[in-house]
Amino acid sequence: MLDRATRLALFTLYQSALAVGIALLPVAVLARRAGVTLPVRRLVERTEQAYKARAAN
Repeated sequence: MLDRATRLALFTLYQSALAVGIALLPVAVLARRAGVTLPVRRLVERTEQAYKARAAN
């Protein structure tokens, strides 16, 4: 039961990270033009890795 709840929480976190990444896309484009890189890609990749690692168990 705890494993299922953990997987669900990680899936929700992953989906939320994707939504935040999409929502911040215009800000990221403007920031990149200014020479600043937002770490959204790293956030999405790490949550994806955590979810896949937990789902494999």
